[in-house]
Amino acid sequence: MAEDTNTPTAGDPRARRRGQGELEAQVLAVLQQAPGPATAGWVQERLDGDLAYTTVMTILSRLHAKSAVSRTRSGRSYLWQAASDAAGLAALRMRRVLDGEADRDAVLASFVTALLPHDEELLRTLLDSASAPDLPPTGPAAPGPSATDRES
Repeated sequence: MAEDTNTPTAGDPRARRRGQGELEAQVLAVLQQAPGPATAGWVQERLDGDLAYTTVMTILSRLHAKSAVSRTRSGRSYLWQAASDAAGLAALRMRRVLDGEADRDAVLASFVTALLPHDEELLRTLLDSASAPDLPPTGPAAPGPSATDRES
């Protein structure tokens, strides 16, 4: 049987290149699974050694600049920790695109008119809840009564 010479392999310059957003999401996912702050080497190992250490450092630095990860000095290196999830990173990218446009109103109007009905309803619900600050939060993250509430 003839060898398949059309399929790129690791190390092959024809291998599929991942986009920056995809790499950032992978690194962020690894950090979210970490039991605590992690080194760049630890992150690299969890990515199956698929990326060079310098590439992992570059991605971590970019995520830090976007406030998606935090870092603390540990000797001569850093320990990294996820400060955002994939949804937060996507929202940041969306905000950056919006901020880069001269006519924000037109961009937002175009975005909203292109939404699927379910997405439009979800957005409407989220906007309604964000514009009603006097209502107490609901759900599992809602805080209990404070000490000052109990005293009055």
